[in-house]
Amino acid sequence: SGGDAKPSSSAASGGSGDKQKFAIIFKNTGNPYGEKQMEGFKKAIEENGDEAILKAPDQPTAEAQIQMIEELISQKVDSIAIVANDPDALQPALQKAMKAGIKVLSLDSAVNADSRMVHINQADPERIGRTLIQGVSEMIGGEGEIAILSATSQATNQNTWIEWMKKELEDGKYAKIKLVKVAYGDDLRDKSVSETEALLKSYPNLKGIIAPTTVGIAAAGKVLTDKGLKGKVQLTGLGLPSEMAEYIESGVSPWMYLWNPIDVGYLAG
Repeated sequence: SGGDAKPSSSAASGGSGDKQKFAIIFKNTGNPYGEKQMEGFKKAIEENGDEAILKAPDQPTAEAQIQMIEELISQKVDSIAIVANDPDALQPALQKAMKAGIKVLSLDSAVNADSRMVHINQADPERIGRTLIQGVSEMIGGEGEIAILSATSQATNQNTWIEWMKKELEDGKYAKIKLVKVAYGDDLRDKSVSETEALLKSYPNLKGIIAPTTVGIAAAGKVLTDKGLKGKVQLTGLGLPSEMAEYIESGVSPWMYLWNPIDVGYLAG
């Protein structure tokens, strides 16, 4: 295959005239963290003169994401980047995409290794988990009941961080801290609000809440503010600075943590 191999190979990848199409699927709509991440992804793709397709289902379920993967396969996109709602359930659809020649990667919330070519991790899971326990321990003076308000029960990233939180709690210096409950607000604001209210009701001696999700921590911040529990129940976790500023300034959440979601999306792009 001499000189004439070149045009056909460039045509296969959309040719120089056609823009390549790179898709990203986030967990669900109405999530400002996801919007920031997709914004970073879009910026990276458009800097290369290509087209970014931004997708997110209404509900944070694997089923809804599978439907979107199927649509993107039929659109013959060049790549799919996914923030997974489940580590394993997406495997058949993502493998089908890869067999069709689509490059697949996960970011932020991983799929299993057989479902993608590469995963972009936003931060070290062990450090996230351990740091959140260290932070809440400092806030509550090393003793009392704490609860975790997570996203969905299948979220790969959340579950990994929670495992590391439990590991950190095994250290003798946390002997007086008791993790009473892991609640799931599904990254939906209303559900996160009602789960926070339920925690306060079920555990009247609760001293701290860790919400390793931007939707959850903002919802908890509002509940604690509305119920006048500033200083009685401490709040930390992973939050968007723009959403958490008022709760940090008021002292409802003495401090919290995050990486830059725009950078995670940009790197994936």
